[in-house]
Amino acid sequence: MMKEKSLFRRTGLVLTLAALMLVLAIMSVQGSAPSTPPADDASKPRADIIRIDGLKQYGRLERPAVVYLHEKHTQALAKKNKDCATCHLPDQKYRSTNFKRLKDTSKQEVMGIYHDQCTGCHRETAGAGEKAGPVVCTGCHQERAVASSWTEIGMDKSLHFRHVKAQEKKCEVCHHEYDPAAKKIFYAKGKEGTCRYCHLDQTVENVSSMRRASHAQCIDCHRKRLAQNQDAGPATCGGCHDAGLQKKIAKVKDVPRLERAQPNTVLIQAVKSDGEKVDPFTRPAIVPFNHIGHETYADNCRVCHHASMDACGKCHTLQGSKEGKLVNLQTAMHRVTATSSCLGCHDAFKADKRCAGCHASMPQKETADLAGCGTCHMPKPPGAAPPTEPKAVAAMLLEARKPVTATYADEDIPETVEIKALSKQYEPAKLPHRKIVQTLAKNIKDSKLAGHFHRDPGTICQGCHHNSPVAKKPPACASCHGQPFDGRNLFKPGLQAAYHLQCMECHKDMGIEKPVATNCTGCHKEKR
Repeated sequence: MMKEKSLFRRTGLVLTLAALMLVLAIMSVQGSAPSTPPADDASKPRADIIRIDGLKQYGRLERPAVVYLHEKHTQALAKKNKDCATCHLPDQKYRSTNFKRLKDTSKQEVMGIYHDQCTGCHRETAGAGEKAGPVVCTGCHQERAVASSWTEIGMDKSLHFRHVKAQEKKCEVCHHEYDPAAKKIFYAKGKEGTCRYCHLDQTVENVSSMRRASHAQCIDCHRKRLAQNQDAGPATCGGCHDAGLQKKIAKVKDVPRLERAQPNTVLIQAVKSDGEKVDPFTRPAIVPFNHIGHETYADNCRVCHHASMDACGKCHTLQGSKEGKLVNLQTAMHRVTATSSCLGCHDAFKADKRCAGCHASMPQKETADLAGCGTCHMPKPPGAAPPTEPKAVAAMLLEARKPVTATYADEDIPETVEIKALSKQYEPAKLPHRKIVQTLAKNIKDSKLAGHFHRDPGTICQGCHHNSPVAKKPPACASCHGQPFDGRNLFKPGLQAAYHLQCMECHKDMGIEKPVATNCTGCHKEKR
Protein backbone atom coordinates (compact mmCIF):
# COMPACT_ATOMS: atom_id res chain seq x y z
CA MET A 1 0.00 0.00 0.00
CA MET A 2 2.84 2.36 0.89
CA LYS A 3 4.53 1.54 -2.42
CA GLU A 4 1.34 2.43 -4.35
CA LYS A 5 1.08 5.84 -2.59
CA SER A 6 4.75 6.54 -3.29
CA LEU A 7 4.18 5.63 -6.93
CA PHE A 8 1.17 7.98 -7.15
CA ARG A 9 3.20 10.83 -5.61
CA ARG A 10 6.09 10.33 -8.06
CA THR A 11 3.67 10.11 -11.00
CA GLY A 12 1.86 13.30 -9.91
CA LEU A 13 5.18 15.12 -9.51
CA VAL A 14 6.28 14.08 -12.99
CA LEU A 15 2.97 15.21 -14.52
CA THR A 16 3.17 18.56 -12.71
CA LEU A 17 6.72 19.18 -13.90
CA ALA A 18 5.73 18.20 -17.44
CA ALA A 19 2.77 20.60 -17.40
CA LEU A 20 4.99 23.39 -16.05
CA MET A 21 7.59 22.78 -18.74
CA LEU A 22 4.82 22.84 -21.41
CA VAL A 23 3.52 26.19 -20.13
CA LEU A 24 7.04 27.66 -20.15
CA ALA A 25 7.62 26.38 -23.66
CA ILE A 26 4.35 27.95 -24.90
CA MET A 27 5.19 31.27 -23.20
CA SER A 28 8.62 31.30 -24.80
CA VAL A 29 6.97 31.03 -28.22
CA GLN A 30 3.88 33.20 -27.73
CA GLY A 31 5.11 35.64 -25.13
CA SER A 32 3.81 36.53 -21.71
CA ALA A 33 0.24 37.39 -20.75
CA PRO A 34 -1.24 40.60 -22.20
CA SER A 35 0.25 43.63 -20.53
CA THR A 36 -1.57 46.79 -19.51
CA PRO A 37 -0.89 49.62 -21.97
CA PRO A 38 1.40 52.34 -20.64
CA ALA A 39 -0.33 55.26 -18.97
CA ASP A 40 0.87 57.72 -21.62
CA ASP A 41 -0.92 55.69 -24.32
CA ALA A 42 -4.37 55.64 -22.77
CA SER A 43 -4.45 58.69 -20.51
CA LYS A 44 -5.73 61.08 -23.18
CA PRO A 45 -7.46 60.75 -26.57
CA ARG A 46 -5.21 60.39 -29.61
CA ALA A 47 -5.67 60.90 -33.34
CA ASP A 48 -2.85 58.59 -34.46
CA ILE A 49 -4.38 55.21 -33.61
CA ILE A 50 -3.97 52.70 -36.43
CA ARG A 51 -5.37 49.17 -36.33
CA ILE A 52 -3.01 46.85 -38.15
CA ASP A 53 -5.52 44.29 -39.37
CA GLY A 54 -4.63 43.95 -43.06
CA LEU A 55 -4.42 40.17 -42.80
CA LYS A 56 -8.21 39.97 -42.50
CA GLN A 57 -8.31 40.13 -46.32
CA TYR A 58 -6.99 36.56 -46.21
CA GLY A 59 -9.55 35.30 -43.70
CA ARG A 60 -10.33 35.42 -39.99
CA LEU A 61 -7.61 36.97 -37.84
CA GLU A 62 -5.87 34.44 -35.62
CA ARG A 63 -4.90 37.09 -33.05
CA PRO A 64 -6.28 40.51 -32.03
CA ALA A 65 -5.41 43.36 -34.39
CA VAL A 66 -2.39 45.43 -33.38
CA VAL A 67 -3.22 48.86 -31.95
CA TYR A 68 -0.40 50.97 -33.38
CA LEU A 69 0.35 54.53 -32.23
CA HIS A 70 1.85 56.18 -35.29
CA GLU A 71 3.13 59.44 -33.81
CA LYS A 72 4.76 57.66 -30.89
CA HIS A 73 6.93 55.81 -33.42
CA THR A 74 7.66 58.82 -35.65
CA GLN A 75 8.76 60.84 -32.61
CA ALA A 76 11.11 58.04 -31.57
CA LEU A 77 12.56 57.88 -35.10
CA ALA A 78 12.97 61.66 -35.28
CA LYS A 79 15.29 61.54 -32.27
CA LYS A 80 17.57 59.33 -34.39
CA ASN A 81 17.31 61.64 -37.42
CA LYS A 82 15.13 59.12 -39.24
CA ASP A 83 11.95 59.90 -41.15
CA CYS A 84 9.11 58.26 -43.12
CA ALA A 85 11.56 56.47 -45.41
CA THR A 86 12.43 54.19 -42.48
CA CYS A 87 9.09 52.41 -42.82
CA HIS A 88 7.61 53.50 -46.15
CA LEU A 89 9.08 52.66 -49.55
CA PRO A 90 9.01 55.04 -52.54
CA ASP A 91 6.15 54.28 -54.93
CA GLN A 92 6.51 56.15 -58.22
CA LYS A 93 5.99 59.83 -57.31
CA TYR A 94 5.06 59.41 -53.62
CA ARG A 95 5.82 57.05 -50.76
CA SER A 96 3.64 54.02 -50.24
CA THR A 97 1.34 54.08 -47.22
CA ASN A 98 2.02 50.35 -46.72
CA PHE A 99 4.65 49.26 -44.22
CA LYS A 100 7.90 48.10 -45.89
CA ARG A 101 6.09 46.98 -49.06
CA LEU A 102 4.37 48.43 -52.12
CA LYS A 103 1.53 45.93 -52.27
CA ASP A 104 0.17 42.84 -50.54
CA THR A 105 1.17 39.56 -52.14
CA SER A 106 0.39 36.79 -49.68
CA LYS A 107 -0.58 36.30 -46.07
CA GLN A 108 2.73 34.72 -45.09
CA GLU A 109 4.82 37.41 -46.78
CA VAL A 110 2.89 40.30 -45.22
CA MET A 111 2.96 38.66 -41.80
CA GLY A 112 6.68 37.98 -42.16
CA ILE A 113 7.39 41.63 -43.00
CA TYR A 114 5.72 42.85 -39.82
CA HIS A 115 7.26 40.18 -37.60
CA ASP A 116 10.79 40.58 -38.97
CA GLN A 117 10.87 44.35 -39.31
CA CYS A 118 8.92 45.42 -36.19
CA THR A 119 10.39 42.99 -33.69
CA GLY A 120 13.79 43.32 -35.35
CA CYS A 121 13.75 47.09 -34.78
CA HIS A 122 12.57 46.60 -31.20
CA ARG A 123 15.36 44.10 -30.46
CA GLU A 124 17.96 46.36 -32.01
CA THR A 125 16.74 49.32 -29.97
CA ALA A 126 16.67 47.28 -26.76
CA GLY A 127 20.15 45.94 -27.51
CA ALA A 128 21.41 49.53 -27.60
CA GLY A 129 20.11 49.98 -24.06
CA GLU A 130 17.17 52.16 -25.13
CA LYS A 131 13.47 51.88 -24.33
CA ALA A 132 11.87 49.64 -26.95
CA GLY A 133 8.61 48.00 -27.91
CA PRO A 134 7.62 44.37 -27.31
CA VAL A 135 9.25 41.41 -29.05
CA VAL A 136 6.69 38.72 -28.16
CA CYS A 137 3.38 38.04 -29.88
CA THR A 138 1.01 39.13 -27.11
CA GLY A 139 3.02 42.27 -26.53
CA CYS A 140 1.53 43.66 -29.74
CA HIS A 141 -1.50 41.42 -30.37
CA GLN A 142 -3.71 42.43 -27.46
CA GLU A 143 -6.98 44.23 -26.92
CA ARG A 144 -6.12 47.81 -25.97
CA ALA A 145 -8.50 50.59 -25.03
CA VAL A 146 -7.00 53.84 -26.27
CA ALA A 147 -9.39 56.79 -26.52
CA SER A 148 -9.58 58.33 -29.97
CA SER A 149 -9.86 62.01 -30.87
CA TRP A 150 -9.72 61.28 -34.61
CA THR A 151 -12.00 63.49 -36.70
CA GLU A 152 -12.45 63.46 -40.46
CA ILE A 153 -11.06 66.47 -42.29
CA GLY A 154 -12.13 67.89 -45.63
CA MET A 155 -11.11 70.65 -48.01
CA ASP A 156 -13.55 73.50 -47.43
CA LYS A 157 -13.46 76.80 -49.33
CA SER A 158 -11.13 78.45 -46.86
CA LEU A 159 -8.57 75.63 -46.86
CA HIS A 160 -8.80 75.28 -50.63
CA PHE A 161 -8.09 78.98 -51.15
CA ARG A 162 -5.05 78.77 -48.86
CA HIS A 163 -3.69 75.95 -51.04
CA VAL A 164 -4.45 77.87 -54.24
CA LYS A 165 -2.52 80.84 -52.85
CA ALA A 166 0.39 78.71 -51.61
CA GLN A 167 0.73 76.97 -55.00
CA GLU A 168 0.39 80.27 -56.90
CA LYS A 169 -2.75 79.05 -58.72
CA LYS A 170 -0.98 76.01 -60.15
CA CYS A 171 -4.00 73.70 -60.00
CA GLU A 172 -2.06 70.89 -61.69
CA VAL A 173 -0.07 70.35 -58.48
CA CYS A 174 -3.10 68.56 -57.00
CA HIS A 175 -5.70 68.04 -59.74
CA HIS A 176 -5.30 65.37 -62.39
CA GLU A 177 -7.23 63.00 -64.61
CA TYR A 178 -6.34 59.42 -65.60
CA ASP A 179 -5.74 58.42 -69.20
CA PRO A 180 -6.53 54.67 -69.42
CA ALA A 181 -4.98 54.35 -72.89
CA ALA A 182 -1.66 55.89 -71.92
CA LYS A 183 -1.99 54.52 -68.38
CA LYS A 184 -0.88 57.74 -66.76
CA ILE A 185 -2.33 60.80 -65.11
CA PHE A 186 -2.51 64.21 -66.76
CA TYR A 187 -3.84 67.68 -65.98
CA ALA A 188 -7.08 68.70 -67.70
CA LYS A 189 -7.41 72.46 -67.39
CA GLY A 190 -10.96 73.64 -66.68
CA LYS A 191 -12.12 70.17 -65.61
CA GLU A 192 -10.84 70.26 -62.04
CA GLY A 193 -13.10 68.40 -59.64
CA THR A 194 -12.94 67.14 -56.11
CA CYS A 195 -10.52 64.27 -55.47
CA ARG A 196 -13.40 62.17 -54.17
CA TYR A 197 -14.93 61.85 -57.64
CA CYS A 198 -12.25 59.29 -58.50
CA HIS A 199 -10.68 58.36 -55.17
CA LEU A 200 -13.43 56.47 -53.34
CA ASP A 201 -13.58 54.95 -49.87
CA GLN A 202 -11.85 51.80 -51.06
CA THR A 203 -9.09 51.25 -53.62
CA VAL A 204 -10.59 50.22 -56.98
CA GLU A 205 -8.21 48.62 -59.49
CA ASN A 206 -5.38 51.16 -59.94
CA VAL A 207 -7.21 54.07 -58.30
CA SER A 208 -6.13 54.53 -54.70
CA SER A 209 -8.65 55.07 -51.96
CA MET A 210 -9.17 58.63 -50.77
CA ARG A 211 -7.28 57.82 -47.58
CA ARG A 212 -4.23 56.45 -49.41
CA ALA A 213 -4.20 59.19 -52.03
CA SER A 214 -4.44 62.04 -49.55
CA HIS A 215 -1.88 60.55 -47.18
CA ALA A 216 0.57 60.00 -50.03
CA GLN A 217 0.21 63.27 -51.90
CA CYS A 218 -0.74 65.73 -49.15
CA ILE A 219 1.73 64.60 -46.51
CA ASP A 220 4.52 64.26 -49.07
CA CYS A 221 3.95 67.85 -50.22
CA HIS A 222 3.83 69.14 -46.65
CA ARG A 223 7.05 67.34 -45.74
CA LYS A 224 8.92 68.69 -48.76
CA ARG A 225 7.84 72.27 -48.04
CA LEU A 226 8.74 71.93 -44.36
CA ALA A 227 12.17 70.60 -45.35
CA GLN A 228 12.66 73.80 -47.37
CA ASN A 229 11.53 75.95 -44.42
CA GLN A 230 8.38 76.98 -46.30
CA ASP A 231 4.94 77.50 -44.82
CA ALA A 232 3.14 74.17 -44.95
CA GLY A 233 0.37 72.12 -43.44
CA PRO A 234 0.88 69.39 -40.83
CA ALA A 235 2.70 66.13 -41.51
CA THR A 236 1.41 64.24 -38.46
CA CYS A 237 -1.84 62.38 -37.80
CA GLY A 238 -2.97 64.76 -35.08
CA GLY A 239 -2.12 67.84 -37.11
CA CYS A 240 -4.98 67.03 -39.49
CA HIS A 241 -7.25 64.69 -37.57
CA ASP A 242 -7.22 65.84 -33.95
CA ALA A 243 -10.52 67.59 -33.20
CA GLY A 244 -8.88 70.23 -31.01
CA LEU A 245 -6.12 71.03 -33.49
CA GLN A 246 -8.60 71.27 -36.35
CA LYS A 247 -10.26 74.21 -34.63
CA LYS A 248 -6.93 76.04 -34.65
CA ILE A 249 -6.60 75.90 -38.45
CA ALA A 250 -6.75 79.52 -39.60
CA LYS A 251 -9.90 80.44 -41.50
CA VAL A 252 -9.98 82.95 -44.34
CA LYS A 253 -12.83 85.32 -43.56
CA ASP A 254 -13.69 86.49 -47.07
CA VAL A 255 -12.78 83.71 -49.49
CA PRO A 256 -12.47 84.93 -53.09
CA ARG A 257 -14.68 83.16 -55.59
CA LEU A 258 -13.23 80.00 -57.08
CA GLU A 259 -12.00 80.61 -60.62
CA ARG A 260 -13.49 77.87 -62.76
CA ALA A 261 -15.52 79.78 -65.37
CA GLN A 262 -18.76 78.84 -63.62
CA PRO A 263 -21.89 80.89 -64.46
CA ASN A 264 -23.52 83.46 -62.19
CA THR A 265 -27.02 82.39 -63.18
CA VAL A 266 -28.42 79.45 -65.14
CA LEU A 267 -31.74 78.02 -66.23
CA ILE A 268 -32.17 74.45 -65.00
CA GLN A 269 -32.18 72.35 -68.15
CA ALA A 270 -33.72 68.92 -68.57
CA VAL A 271 -32.07 66.19 -70.65
CA LYS A 272 -33.71 63.15 -72.22
CA SER A 273 -32.33 59.65 -71.73
CA ASP A 274 -30.73 59.74 -75.18
CA GLY A 275 -28.73 62.83 -74.18
CA GLU A 276 -30.85 65.34 -76.12
CA LYS A 277 -31.28 68.61 -74.23
CA VAL A 278 -34.80 69.95 -73.76
CA ASP A 279 -35.20 73.59 -74.74
CA PRO A 280 -36.36 75.34 -71.51
CA PHE A 281 -38.31 77.93 -73.49
CA THR A 282 -40.71 75.29 -74.80
CA ARG A 283 -42.22 75.03 -71.32
CA PRO A 284 -44.63 77.52 -69.72
CA ALA A 285 -42.59 77.70 -66.50
CA ILE A 286 -38.82 77.77 -66.12
CA VAL A 287 -36.48 77.50 -63.14
CA PRO A 288 -33.82 80.20 -62.78
CA PHE A 289 -30.94 79.28 -60.49
CA ASN A 290 -28.70 81.75 -58.66
CA HIS A 291 -25.41 79.88 -58.93
CA ILE A 292 -23.15 82.56 -57.45
CA GLY A 293 -25.58 83.05 -54.57
CA HIS A 294 -25.52 79.37 -53.66
CA GLU A 295 -21.72 79.30 -53.80
CA THR A 296 -21.56 81.62 -50.80
CA TYR A 297 -23.57 79.17 -48.68
CA ALA A 298 -21.77 75.95 -49.67
CA ASP A 299 -18.44 74.84 -48.21
CA ASN A 300 -17.48 73.13 -51.45
CA CYS A 301 -18.84 72.29 -54.89
CA ARG A 302 -19.58 68.70 -53.88
CA VAL A 303 -22.51 69.86 -51.77
CA CYS A 304 -24.52 70.01 -55.01
CA HIS A 305 -22.26 68.38 -57.60
CA HIS A 306 -21.99 65.21 -55.56
CA ALA A 307 -20.75 62.86 -58.30
CA SER A 308 -19.16 65.10 -60.91
CA MET A 309 -18.88 68.75 -61.93
CA ASP A 310 -21.30 68.21 -64.82
CA ALA A 311 -24.75 69.79 -64.88
CA CYS A 312 -27.36 67.91 -62.85
CA GLY A 313 -29.35 66.97 -65.96
CA LYS A 314 -26.47 65.06 -67.52
CA CYS A 315 -26.82 62.18 -65.03
CA HIS A 316 -30.34 62.85 -63.71
CA THR A 317 -32.24 62.75 -67.00
CA LEU A 318 -36.00 63.12 -67.34
CA GLN A 319 -36.51 59.35 -67.32
CA GLY A 320 -33.50 58.46 -65.19
CA SER A 321 -30.22 56.93 -66.34
CA LYS A 322 -27.67 54.39 -65.19
CA GLU A 323 -25.13 57.18 -64.54
CA GLY A 324 -27.62 58.86 -62.22
CA LYS A 325 -28.55 55.56 -60.51
CA LEU A 326 -31.99 55.81 -62.19
CA VAL A 327 -32.87 58.90 -60.13
CA ASN A 328 -34.70 61.18 -62.54
CA LEU A 329 -34.36 64.98 -62.55
CA GLN A 330 -37.63 65.63 -60.75
CA THR A 331 -36.69 63.33 -57.87
CA ALA A 332 -33.11 64.62 -57.71
CA MET A 333 -34.34 68.17 -57.23
CA HIS A 334 -37.33 67.55 -54.96
CA ARG A 335 -36.51 64.64 -52.65
CA VAL A 336 -36.65 66.13 -49.15
CA THR A 337 -34.71 63.27 -47.57
CA ALA A 338 -31.70 63.71 -49.91
CA THR A 339 -29.22 66.32 -48.65
CA SER A 340 -27.88 66.98 -52.17
CA SER A 341 -31.32 67.84 -53.56
CA CYS A 342 -32.65 71.40 -53.60
CA LEU A 343 -35.51 70.73 -51.20
CA GLY A 344 -33.40 68.44 -49.02
CA CYS A 345 -30.78 71.16 -48.55
CA HIS A 346 -33.40 73.83 -47.87
CA ASP A 347 -35.17 71.54 -45.43
CA ALA A 348 -31.99 71.18 -43.36
CA PHE A 349 -32.02 74.92 -42.65
CA LYS A 350 -35.38 74.52 -40.90
CA ALA A 351 -33.55 73.00 -37.92
CA ASP A 352 -32.09 76.44 -37.13
CA LYS A 353 -33.58 77.70 -33.85
CA ARG A 354 -34.85 80.81 -35.61
CA CYS A 355 -36.93 78.64 -37.95
CA ALA A 356 -37.56 75.45 -35.97
CA GLY A 357 -40.37 76.92 -33.84
CA CYS A 358 -42.63 77.07 -36.89
CA HIS A 359 -41.27 74.36 -39.16
CA ALA A 360 -40.80 71.57 -36.60
CA SER A 361 -44.58 71.41 -36.06
CA MET A 362 -45.35 71.23 -39.76
CA PRO A 363 -45.75 67.75 -41.27
CA GLN A 364 -42.65 66.51 -43.08
CA LYS A 365 -43.16 65.30 -46.64
CA GLU A 366 -41.02 63.18 -48.93
CA THR A 367 -41.41 65.60 -51.83
CA ALA A 368 -42.40 69.18 -52.46
CA ASP A 369 -45.82 70.61 -51.70
CA LEU A 370 -47.23 71.31 -55.15
CA ALA A 371 -48.82 74.52 -53.89
CA GLY A 372 -45.35 76.03 -53.55
CA CYS A 373 -44.09 75.13 -57.03
CA GLY A 374 -44.37 78.74 -58.20
CA THR A 375 -41.62 79.74 -55.80
CA CYS A 376 -38.99 78.22 -58.10
CA HIS A 377 -40.91 77.44 -61.30
CA MET A 378 -41.52 80.93 -62.65
CA PRO A 379 -43.61 81.95 -65.66
CA LYS A 380 -41.63 82.31 -68.87
CA PRO A 381 -41.11 86.01 -69.71
CA PRO A 382 -42.93 87.22 -72.82
CA GLY A 383 -40.74 86.88 -75.88
CA ALA A 384 -38.30 84.48 -74.23
CA ALA A 385 -37.40 82.03 -76.97
CA PRO A 386 -34.32 81.06 -78.95
CA PRO A 387 -31.94 82.72 -79.59
CA THR A 388 -32.58 84.35 -76.19
CA GLU A 389 -29.61 83.78 -73.86
CA PRO A 390 -30.81 81.50 -71.03
CA LYS A 391 -28.36 83.01 -68.52
CA ALA A 392 -29.72 86.49 -69.21
CA VAL A 393 -33.30 85.30 -68.75
CA ALA A 394 -32.35 83.63 -65.48
CA ALA A 395 -30.70 86.81 -64.24
CA MET A 396 -33.78 88.86 -65.20
CA LEU A 397 -36.18 86.53 -63.36
CA LEU A 398 -33.98 86.41 -60.27
CA GLU A 399 -33.75 90.18 -60.21
CA ALA A 400 -37.54 90.41 -60.40
CA ARG A 401 -37.98 88.36 -57.23
CA LYS A 402 -38.73 90.50 -54.23
CA PRO A 403 -37.89 88.92 -50.86
CA VAL A 404 -40.62 88.89 -48.22
CA THR A 405 -39.35 88.92 -44.62
CA ALA A 406 -41.72 91.47 -43.07
CA THR A 407 -45.23 90.72 -41.89
CA TYR A 408 -48.41 92.72 -41.39
CA ALA A 409 -48.43 96.21 -39.87
CA ASP A 410 -48.69 96.39 -36.08
CA GLU A 411 -52.25 97.69 -36.18
CA ASP A 412 -53.31 94.55 -38.04
CA ILE A 413 -51.79 92.25 -35.40
CA PRO A 414 -53.69 91.90 -32.08
CA GLU A 415 -51.42 92.88 -29.20
CA THR A 416 -52.71 90.09 -26.96
CA VAL A 417 -54.97 87.10 -27.40
CA GLU A 418 -56.85 85.66 -24.44
CA ILE A 419 -57.21 81.88 -24.50
CA LYS A 420 -60.17 81.12 -22.25
CA ALA A 421 -61.94 78.19 -23.89
CA LEU A 422 -60.36 75.74 -21.40
CA SER A 423 -60.46 77.96 -18.32
CA LYS A 424 -61.36 75.78 -15.35
CA GLN A 425 -58.64 75.29 -12.76
CA TYR A 426 -56.62 78.21 -14.14
CA GLU A 427 -57.34 81.74 -15.26
CA PRO A 428 -57.41 82.37 -19.04
CA ALA A 429 -53.94 82.49 -20.61
CA LYS A 430 -52.92 85.83 -22.10
CA LEU A 431 -50.80 85.33 -25.20
CA PRO A 432 -48.45 88.24 -26.10
CA HIS A 433 -49.49 87.78 -29.72
CA ARG A 434 -47.92 90.84 -31.35
CA LYS A 435 -44.62 90.35 -29.53
CA ILE A 436 -44.42 86.74 -30.74
CA VAL A 437 -45.09 87.71 -34.37
CA GLN A 438 -42.58 90.56 -34.25
CA THR A 439 -39.92 88.28 -32.76
CA LEU A 440 -40.42 85.67 -35.46
CA ALA A 441 -40.20 88.34 -38.16
CA LYS A 442 -37.04 89.77 -36.59
CA ASN A 443 -35.41 86.34 -36.54
CA ILE A 444 -35.71 85.87 -40.30
CA LYS A 445 -35.27 89.41 -41.60
CA ASP A 446 -31.70 88.66 -42.75
CA SER A 447 -32.46 85.18 -44.11
CA LYS A 448 -32.44 85.13 -47.91
CA LEU A 449 -33.89 81.63 -47.87
CA ALA A 450 -36.87 82.74 -45.76
CA GLY A 451 -37.27 85.87 -47.87
CA HIS A 452 -37.46 83.72 -50.99
CA PHE A 453 -39.91 81.11 -49.73
CA HIS A 454 -42.11 83.30 -47.52
CA ARG A 455 -44.09 84.61 -50.44
CA ASP A 456 -46.70 86.57 -48.46
CA PRO A 457 -46.61 88.82 -45.35
CA GLY A 458 -48.91 86.31 -43.67
CA THR A 459 -46.71 83.28 -44.34
CA ILE A 460 -45.10 83.64 -40.93
CA CYS A 461 -48.54 83.35 -39.28
CA GLN A 462 -48.87 79.83 -40.60
CA GLY A 463 -46.32 78.64 -38.10
CA CYS A 464 -49.20 78.53 -35.63
CA HIS A 465 -52.20 78.72 -37.94
CA HIS A 466 -50.75 75.82 -39.89
CA ASN A 467 -53.82 74.56 -41.76
CA SER A 468 -55.46 77.89 -42.43
CA PRO A 469 -55.26 79.99 -45.58
CA VAL A 470 -52.99 83.03 -45.39
CA ALA A 471 -55.07 85.89 -44.00
CA LYS A 472 -54.85 88.83 -41.61
CA LYS A 473 -57.56 87.27 -39.48
CA PRO A 474 -57.17 83.47 -39.61
CA PRO A 475 -59.77 81.31 -37.86
CA ALA A 476 -59.34 80.49 -34.18
CA CYS A 477 -57.70 77.20 -33.15
CA ALA A 478 -61.02 75.95 -31.77
CA SER A 479 -62.55 76.05 -35.25
CA CYS A 480 -60.49 72.94 -36.13
CA HIS A 481 -59.48 71.45 -32.77
CA GLY A 482 -62.54 70.48 -30.80
CA GLN A 483 -62.91 69.51 -27.18
CA PRO A 484 -62.81 66.76 -26.33
CA PHE A 485 -60.51 64.86 -28.68
CA ASP A 486 -62.19 63.55 -31.85
CA GLY A 487 -61.60 59.80 -31.85
CA ARG A 488 -62.54 59.61 -35.54
CA ASN A 489 -59.55 61.75 -36.53
CA LEU A 490 -56.40 60.33 -34.94
CA PHE A 491 -54.15 62.97 -36.48
CA LYS A 492 -56.03 65.96 -35.08
CA PRO A 493 -55.45 66.50 -31.33
CA GLY A 494 -58.04 68.03 -29.04
CA LEU A 495 -57.91 71.73 -28.24
CA GLN A 496 -55.94 71.43 -24.99
CA ALA A 497 -53.38 69.09 -26.58
CA ALA A 498 -53.14 71.37 -29.63
CA TYR A 499 -52.30 74.41 -27.50
CA HIS A 500 -49.78 72.54 -25.34
CA LEU A 501 -48.07 70.84 -28.28
CA GLN A 502 -47.89 73.99 -30.37
CA CYS A 503 -46.72 76.35 -27.63
CA MET A 504 -44.40 74.16 -25.59
CA GLU A 505 -42.86 72.36 -28.56
CA CYS A 506 -42.17 75.71 -30.18
CA HIS A 507 -40.42 76.96 -27.03
CA LYS A 508 -38.33 73.79 -26.87
CA ASP A 509 -37.32 73.88 -30.56
CA MET A 510 -36.38 77.56 -30.39
CA GLY A 511 -34.43 77.14 -27.15
CA ILE A 512 -36.80 79.28 -25.07
CA GLU A 513 -36.43 78.23 -21.44
CA LYS A 514 -39.69 79.62 -20.06
CA PRO A 515 -42.42 78.70 -19.54
CA VAL A 516 -41.76 74.99 -19.09
CA ALA A 517 -44.09 72.03 -19.15
CA THR A 518 -43.65 71.33 -15.42
CA ASN A 519 -44.71 74.84 -14.44
CA CYS A 520 -48.30 75.48 -15.50
CA THR A 521 -48.40 78.88 -13.83
CA GLY A 522 -45.84 80.11 -16.34
CA CYS A 523 -48.80 80.64 -18.69
CA HIS A 524 -51.85 80.24 -16.43
CA LYS A 525 -52.67 81.98 -13.19
CA GLU A 526 -54.27 79.55 -10.77
CA LYS A 527 -57.83 80.40 -9.78
CA ARG A 528 -58.45 81.31 -6.17
